[in-house]
Amino acid sequence: MGALSGITVLDLSRLLPGPYCSLMLADYGAEVIKIEEPGFGDYIRWGKPDIEGIGARHLTINRNKKSVELNLKSEEGREIFKKMAEKADVVLESFRPGVMERLGISYDDISSINEGIVYCSLTGYGQTGPYRHLPGHDMNYIGYSGVLGLIGQREGKPVVPGVQIADIGGGALMALSGICMALFHKERTGKGQYIDVSMMDGAVSWLYASASEYFASGDVPERAKTRLSGKFACYGVYETKDNKYLSVGALEEKFWKRLCELVGKPEWIPLKDGLEDVQFQLKAEMTELFKRKNQKEWLVLLQKEDTCVGPVYDLDEVFSDPQLLEREMITEMNHPLAGVIKQLGFPIKFSQTPGKIHSHSPILGEHTEEILSKLNYSHEAIDKLRETGVIGKMSEVKG
Repeated sequence: MGALSGITVLDLSRLLPGPYCSLMLADYGAEVIKIEEPGFGDYIRWGKPDIEGIGARHLTINRNKKSVELNLKSEEGREIFKKMAEKADVVLESFRPGVMERLGISYDDISSINEGIVYCSLTGYGQTGPYRHLPGHDMNYIGYSGVLGLIGQREGKPVVPGVQIADIGGGALMALSGICMALFHKERTGKGQYIDVSMMDGAVSWLYASASEYFASGDVPERAKTRLSGKFACYGVYETKDNKYLSVGALEEKFWKRLCELVGKPEWIPLKDGLEDVQFQLKAEMTELFKRKNQKEWLVLLQKEDTCVGPVYDLDEVFSDPQLLEREMITEMNHPLAGVIKQLGFPIKFSQTPGKIHSHSPILGEHTEEILSKLNYSHEAIDKLRETGVIGKMSEVKG
């Protein structure tokens, strides 16, 4: 039994932010039902690379979920959705503001038949404000939020991050925490509520350090000129002899002191918090020093000591790292079409209700008949819905 066993989630979201949120809900026990457009479904299903024609990202981010094909543009489709929502705990959607109202399945519509519903809208800019109808992607949200402007080298242009900061950190995880808090409130009061999550808002909330400095001083933080973005030589990335890299995070005096002692540079110890010209010189000397040995040689010297020095891994190295293997952050899933595939593990460790893989990423419409049968639709009625395009034509696994 997972921590969220007994919770039913109707997931209308697509691509990454919403499905990442519902993945976490599903991994820890919630019944997550993907509501997908008949014949096409979530766009991520068809992305590259693929395994046996199924998008690799879909296989990873939609495990433990069910799939129902449902045409929400049809009156019958909306009626089916409302019947499902009557018994559900959560609705998660990521359409632009106004879409759910036009369809007649907004929070007001659903809460009128289920006052306990927790209804979360996850969008780029939120339900209010002048940007609410703008399209966007992670790049846009972190650009507006100021996060992108802080990433990169001094005097250089902003650098595109390798992971989706606003999509996951500002969106998916904010939606996850909001849903869980609302479910806790519902447990105490019986009342559901509406949750408005903006990925731009979420990304802005990550600026606690830079924003605090700005609010206190009025000085605008500049790229690579703040404490945690490259201002100091003791906190940065350095190349090694074999063209690999080390991450150096020796911010505290004790870590910096031990690092300097181990590399044979005790004269660096008093320079840690020096002015800008000192930092330029220190960075140059550290850059020259770390290029004298290979990455592994430096790690043998520094990693077992209190220095806050580690490697900058490529992904093949990440997934063979003993720490992640011990923490079971790589696991496997058996899919009826794609076979046995590797998966990321469960980031939150529970002693009593751990996350687990209990079902494969669903084939499009795989659970349509199962869910409709639970709503007391007969086989004849289901066949008629299929014929009229309310549900998809392929609603079961074909072996």
